[in-house]
Amino acid sequence: MDTRKNSPRDRGVDALFPIAPDALARLHEQLEHRAQRDGLVDIAYRTVDSPVGTLLLASTERGLIRVAYHSEQFDRVLDALAAKISPRVLRMPSRLDGPARQLDEYFTGHRRVFELPLDYSLSAGFRQTVQHYLPHIGYGHTATYKQVAESVGNPRAVRAVGTACATNPLPVVVPCHRVVRSDGGLGGYIGGLDAKTTLLHLEAAI
Repeated sequence: MDTRKNSPRDRGVDALFPIAPDALARLHEQLEHRAQRDGLVDIAYRTVDSPVGTLLLASTERGLIRVAYHSEQFDRVLDALAAKISPRVLRMPSRLDGPARQLDEYFTGHRRVFELPLDYSLSAGFRQTVQHYLPHIGYGHTATYKQVAESVGNPRAVRAVGTACATNPLPVVVPCHRVVRSDGGLGGYIGGLDAKTTLLHLEAAI
């Protein structure tokens, strides 16, 4: 149930019979309610504004499964979720009120630890091990890729730690931005170095 795109036929109907925005919003609310009631949605999503740009949030019944930056192209992210998890995808903001609220609290300086159920099923093996470890790097602190490798029991896996951070499906919430290079450089970041710098400044980690 992917309602993100209208068919050319649907667009033609809209052009002939325009729907007022408030009426369209009510129709979507009814669709959300029925889909929720009948258990027809496997992945709910919404977008939120933030100091690092618009973020896409997606959730399964198990928890938050994806946080994506605008640069990742939201349609591609949702297409990947539909292919890997389930095609039953629906914009359902109410299902993500909790994550949206906690992110807002984080960005306004009122939250240091996220308390959300997380779905790590987009990662596996060593990558998932690293991603599970990242929240142990406290707010306002950083760790090097080497230190993370040592902490997860594989001191030689520095490059693999970098890959796990680069493919982290839950940036910000799972704080891969707190991992930096041993020489003091920031290293890479899925949202770009400006976003990484903004997050570290927010936490006064640099």
